[in-house]
Amino acid sequence: MGLKLRALCTLTLITFSLSALAQAPKKPNAAELKQALNKLEVLGTVMYLAAHPDDENTRLIAYMANEKKLRTAYLAMTRGDGGQNLIGNDIREYLGIIRTQELLAARRTDGGEQFFTRANDFGFSKDPDETFNIWEKDDVLADVIWNIRRFRPDVIITRFDTARDNSGRMHGHHTASALLAQEAFEKAADPGVFPEQLKYLDTWQPKGLYWNTYNFGGQFTSSHENESGYFELDLGAYNELLGLSYDEISALSRSNHKSQGFGSTGRRGELKEYLMHWKGELPRGDIFANIDQTWSRVEGGEEIGRMIQRANEDFDMQNPSSIVPQLVQIKGKIDQLKNSYWKEQKLKEIEEIIKGAMGLFLEVRANDYSATPGETVTLNIEAINRSGINAELKKISFSGRSEAVSANQVLANNDLVNLNTQIKITEENSQPYWLKDEAALGMYTVADQQLRGLPENPPAITATLDVEIAGESVQFEVPVVYKENDRVDGEVYRPFVITPPVFVSMDASVIMFPDQEAKSVEVLVKSGKDNVSGVVNLQLPDGWKASQNNLAYQLKKKGDEQRFQLEILPPGNASEAYMTVEATYQNKVYDRSLRVVDYDHIPTQTTFPKSEVKIVKLDLQKKGQYIGYIMGSGDDIPASLEQVGYTVDILDPEKINQETLNNYDAVIVGVRAYNTIERMNFIQPELMKYVETGGTVITQYNTSMRDQPAIGPYEFSISRDRVTVEEAEVRILAEDHPIINGPNKITAKDFEGWVQERGLYFPNEWDEHYTPILSANDPGETPKNGGLLVTKFGEGYFVYSGYSWFRELPAGVPGAFRIFTNMISLGQDNPKSASLKSVENK
Repeated sequence: MGLKLRALCTLTLITFSLSALAQAPKKPNAAELKQALNKLEVLGTVMYLAAHPDDENTRLIAYMANEKKLRTAYLAMTRGDGGQNLIGNDIREYLGIIRTQELLAARRTDGGEQFFTRANDFGFSKDPDETFNIWEKDDVLADVIWNIRRFRPDVIITRFDTARDNSGRMHGHHTASALLAQEAFEKAADPGVFPEQLKYLDTWQPKGLYWNTYNFGGQFTSSHENESGYFELDLGAYNELLGLSYDEISALSRSNHKSQGFGSTGRRGELKEYLMHWKGELPRGDIFANIDQTWSRVEGGEEIGRMIQRANEDFDMQNPSSIVPQLVQIKGKIDQLKNSYWKEQKLKEIEEIIKGAMGLFLEVRANDYSATPGETVTLNIEAINRSGINAELKKISFSGRSEAVSANQVLANNDLVNLNTQIKITEENSQPYWLKDEAALGMYTVADQQLRGLPENPPAITATLDVEIAGESVQFEVPVVYKENDRVDGEVYRPFVITPPVFVSMDASVIMFPDQEAKSVEVLVKSGKDNVSGVVNLQLPDGWKASQNNLAYQLKKKGDEQRFQLEILPPGNASEAYMTVEATYQNKVYDRSLRVVDYDHIPTQTTFPKSEVKIVKLDLQKKGQYIGYIMGSGDDIPASLEQVGYTVDILDPEKINQETLNNYDAVIVGVRAYNTIERMNFIQPELMKYVETGGTVITQYNTSMRDQPAIGPYEFSISRDRVTVEEAEVRILAEDHPIINGPNKITAKDFEGWVQERGLYFPNEWDEHYTPILSANDPGETPKNGGLLVTKFGEGYFVYSGYSWFRELPAGVPGAFRIFTNMISLGQDNPKSASLKSVENK
């Protein structure tokens, strides 16, 4: 279809500019423009390399980006998918999405850029060899080399060493990242290594590889002052233009890692750190001493350097736009460079400076946050020039569309120009690119080489606005976004996304069938556009049956929903399988659900996971019915227990007392409750009284603490012991114990099919009153017997377990349910709640 524009000119002053995709707008002030001009004079790059979100030294990144004025990047091997979430229940790939956005927020704060490999954070690993085996080393190495070749760092700095630390402990991912950096440094310049990449870019040889010897505890192992091979940096320096020290910037950056609880407070004053030289020519005095980082490093650059220097000297903080004519001339010179890398990078920088110096605000927003392929979307273009520089919006083009739209709108000082147009959506859906295809255990699948390494999808649609400034054409790329006004937060941006026309989902990700009874499942159909209709089908494996199928749906408005209640009947024998739900629309089949990751501190993220549910038929016997659950850092165990017939109430920590606790057959303390709930020291005596009078308390893992509070009736010490190999043999130590014998007889089969790990933070010392039930260890290590401790106390039972029930139960692991049910069943021959009905949330 043709593109038409409708112009609306007003004198309204718009006081914002869009600086990042779907972020609250940030206008550069005069000091920030001066900082950007200073950076425009420097042609240098540095890459920081480590394993996970939060591994990066934000102080060093802030220093390199703002003091050294270098193009600075953090290359993380993973997106942190295997960690825990302290602010919600999203884990695995959804946690990876959250942490990706937290890293991007951190980089916007400290001035760096963010890149990744395809490696998946599969959980803690004690050995780099295990890490490389699961990650598929050659693929991760290819990604590291791809990022080096694309970013072209003069220097690479690693967070981690290649050897164990002084305590003898190490994270395999950490060590692997350093080993990959060393190998990639040697191979990135070799055209025979991953030659398929050379279709898109050239080889690259960094000048130096260094290890950042500063450690996480804030203490140095030793001073390396004046020691050969070590280079000292004062990262406590103060930036007068930004009004902050680099540690203060670092604290603001690190505090974006909210899902990990890494809020930080900035420090002031001298902060020395050291870089140890690993590879490359050893420079003298400074790690960049042997690298030309001026405009002289590129052919034809010396004149440009002199022009930038003059413009910088002429910059007037009271009148930033006065140098725009000079900047436009400089842009024309940069356009003529043969060096494509620095040409592209410095064009981006100078265009942003021109835009900021003019107070030029350009925004393209859609009338809704989403659209589907084939739909027509109305776009509003806002443009305003808040300077005396002559400017005219000449034309607008959109990504993936050859036809440009003439605008020919003069941008007079402080006159707002509003333009409307429509485009037809031809793009595919906006699923995060690394989640489009099925992943392996350790690697995401990304077929498109040019997407690899990017932190997130490119904008669904990008507009290019051609603006004539001081007689020269300047193109500004602007993402299409959605914006609305919130009554509390004010102006809120959201990424514009492309979705399927219809979504289908079920009300559970796992359904457990502990007996032959049918279970009800709700199928939800939701429209992504107006007027969709078709048929919903369940795809069931052999032996499973549904009460009905081929259900007709009809939805008139976008966002409308229709729900169907179905009964699923399991087979007679034990079975683990998946069922999927599909919807037809206009002779096409759609099997994707809609999942929105929505937290206040990150842009709203929209994903379309496959609509499938794990269905498990297992032989499960249980005793007891009513469970009180004290939620810690967040997990899905309560819903999992409800799946097998328990009645679970989430307890309010402010209202826990004996009267509350006596309503339950067992009380379960969620993961890291003693780390995250301030009142646990007051709740603890109530729990012990409850046990003493016949109750059962099951406490899940907590991290080791310097001053560990009392957790059980008798002492035990939580260590950092863990078993990371999920297939590691588990040995039964107490064959006659009720946890092993009933009501479900536990055998080696119950430890099959576990996910990510066996457990973590096992106690390594305990009072003789405790009985260790299970033993496990990673290959080559000593047995870890403290993962499941049980003691009788008074009339009841106390259980402490470091095994990862918070992963295994939501994943539908049958054996984990059988063992956990046996823990709940302890002492339930005469349950405390035998005469009580379910209670409301206390």
